[in-house]
This record gives sequence, C-alpha cells and structure tokens, in this order.
Amino acid sequence: MRKNETPHPLKTFTGGVVDTNAYFYECPEGNILIDAPEGAAEAFKEAKISLLFLTHGHFDHVWDAAEIVRQHRCPVFMHSVTEAMMADKNLLRRFGMDLEVEPLIADQRIGEGKYSFLGRDFEVFEVPGHCPGSLCLYAEGQEDNPSTLFGGDVLFAGGVGRWDLPGGDHDVLISGIQTKLLPLPPETIVHAGHGPSTTIGREKSANPYLQEIIS
Repeated sequence: MRKNETPHPLKTFTGGVVDTNAYFYECPEGNILIDAPEGAAEAFKEAKISLLFLTHGHFDHVWDAAEIVRQHRCPVFMHSVTEAMMADKNLLRRFGMDLEVEPLIADQRIGEGKYSFLGRDFEVFEVPGHCPGSLCLYAEGQEDNPSTLFGGDVLFAGGVGRWDLPGGDHDVLISGIQTKLLPLPPETIVHAGHGPSTTIGREKSANPYLQEIIS
C-alpha cells in the first residue's frame, strides 16, 4: 500500500493485472473503500471498512469486492448495471478470459444524485461511455481537505476512459465529462481508477482529449 501525496484522510492501493487503484477515504462515521481490485482485500485486511463503493462493473475494479464484504461485513453500494455485470458468470469468458467474478447483491443501488454516507455529504455523477453505469463520487472540500472526485475510469491524468469496450461510446463519455465533471472547481483533485491523481483545472487546460470541447 502506498499513501497518496494528497492530504489526509486518503490512502491508496494499486493492484491487479492492470494496476487498478482503490481509495480508502475516512469519513466522520467510518471509512469508505472506493473500488476493489485484486489484492485490496489483503491490503486493507487490518483496516476498518464501513462501506464499499464500486464505480463500475469492469472486473479489475470489483475483483476483491465479495471478499472485502465478507471480511468487514460492510454494505456495498453500486449501480444496478454493475450488479448485473457481476452476476453474469459468462461475461469475461465471452471476451476470451477464463475468469469469473464472484457476484454481489447491492445493499444500495446508486444512481446520480446527492447522498450522505457515514456523516459526509457526497454527490454522485453517472458518466457512462467507458462502461454502462459508471459512477463518479464527489466530495466538496471541507477545512483542510480539498474537493475530491473519485472518477473511476472516466477521467485520467492526460486521458479519458477507453470507449472501445462493450457498451462504450465516445460521444456519451466526452459529453458526460463536459457537462458534469469540468464544471467542478478547478482545484478539485481527481483520483482516477488508473495512474496518478490530477485536478479538474489541469485536465481542462492540458488534456488532449478535451481540448476540442473546451476551445
């Protein structure tokens, strides 16, 4: 596990075959784990996870989800599409991977809107285009903690989520980023599903995939 370079209360784990990020975020009434790549269950075994939030249903983000729920007896929040993807035993085999993700039933099916989890207010944005049902979790800044967006595989440092996978759509993805994420404060830290963190302002000024819609 490596600590993120951003301020408390965030820790980051990167694991699995495609270096997927999981984020352990402290709230007043407990801790949220955002995404569950392979190895996350072991990495956070001694932590206290009060809630597991899944950004989308791709295998690398949900691989350890069932084991984490068993270990910590925590509720899991996800989009209904994510739940359906995890329940499809043949999903990965249809794409040539002899793998099967252990399914989970959502304790709460999450869509776009405002929520309060563990004493902290959040806003959830639904931004498909990389994967149906993709969710981004936003926490407005408080005191010493900056505004924070857990973006899944929607927006990266210098990139966006790939759209050539089943259910992907370039125009839908870019439109969602433009209308829902780019209006956030420029200092908002974006914690992506892969790679380093960035900010909304940095991506507005330098992300090559976004310059056409910004100019």
